[in-house]
Amino acid sequence: MNINKNITAVVIMLLFIVASCSKMDAYREKYMKDGAITYAGKMDSVNILSGRNRVEVYGLFTSDPNIVKYQVFWNGGQDSVEVPVTRTSGVDTAREIIPNLEEGTQSFEIITFDKLGNASVSVNVSGNVYGDLYQSSLVSRGVVDASLQSDGSALVTWADVSTDAGIQYMQIQYTDSAGSLHDTIINSIAIGQTTSLPEIKLGSTFNYRTAFLPAPNAIDTFYTAYQTHSVKADVTSIYLSNVGPGFQRDTYDGRWGTLAAPWIENAAAKNKDGGTNGGYTSDSRWGYAGQLNWETWGNTPVTDGKIYQPTSAPLPAGNYTVTFQYYSEIQTNSSVYCIVAAGANGIPSLSGLSGALGHTLLYNGATVGATSPNLEEIKSFSFTLDSPQVVSIGFLGNLVGNGDPGNYFVVGYIQLIQD
Repeated sequence: MNINKNITAVVIMLLFIVASCSKMDAYREKYMKDGAITYAGKMDSVNILSGRNRVEVYGLFTSDPNIVKYQVFWNGGQDSVEVPVTRTSGVDTAREIIPNLEEGTQSFEIITFDKLGNASVSVNVSGNVYGDLYQSSLVSRGVVDASLQSDGSALVTWADVSTDAGIQYMQIQYTDSAGSLHDTIINSIAIGQTTSLPEIKLGSTFNYRTAFLPAPNAIDTFYTAYQTHSVKADVTSIYLSNVGPGFQRDTYDGRWGTLAAPWIENAAAKNKDGGTNGGYTSDSRWGYAGQLNWETWGNTPVTDGKIYQPTSAPLPAGNYTVTFQYYSEIQTNSSVYCIVAAGANGIPSLSGLSGALGHTLLYNGATVGATSPNLEEIKSFSFTLDSPQVVSIGFLGNLVGNGDPGNYFVVGYIQLIQD
């Protein structure tokens, strides 16, 4: 009985082997009638490097010395390029630019071929293409502050940015005090970055743009448009003079006088000595003598009084701040304004204030002109020029002269800051 079982098992095994051989023969007949399939070595370490409406296909040939070319297919296989390969004894690099691509994610298929015409297994990869949409999303790195320093340099403080924002550097163009143009690349530091622009021309601006890489291995750099930024600087000495501390006088009676040039006073500003003097006092305050002044004690009112000076040259287009130190006691129905107006012909009267470039009321109590409580302060206001022009900076006074103690107003100094 055991012998019969063994015979049966041997027969079954023989039948299985015969069946298997028959299936292999059928496979060979169908699929390998021309011999075994041979594949060329495929491209290794394939990567797609992003660019502006293009990519670079990057890869390595590490084996199969018989590779002679490769093909790259994209756009669903509708477009392709064939690239010849010259193999060496070592590792060879493939780099091929694929141009004229639409922005977005693109898929690529890469097949290599050997000298016998054998193809490799295809390598499928995808990559991002950048263009106008990405460009439109870029914003220049912000400038927190740009100020002139005591050594004549400008210190630019940059806004902090994220480390993954893609900012590579800032390109700055500026003119120095000798008139030479500088074009400087400043590599980006994400946090706490400042840049010094040595010997920048006083009163000038600088231009800058920001460079971005959309990906760390991108082949194209994208730039924002150049923009102009001013350097905050005290330009008083360039465009104004005799602005304190310690104003200089012209006429003088021992206390009251008129301001020396380039200040201009109308007749109404000269409220002392029968219209001979006014607008200046030799009184000391803040540790120095000589101030721009109106005082109406002794019933010497000021009605539409104007004291102003035009800038010595056109101010460049930009933003400016006028800052001045003053002390005042201004009563009801009286007012003093500091005003900046276009042109060299002076400042407006009250009815023309709306046409001024900028102005501020020295005391703005609950009621305009209400008595100021011995007010002493430093005050500022700003104005903007869209184009270079001469401006007039000065004070408009309407101060009643009756009552005790009357009205009193002095200015210690004036500054013009280019923002």
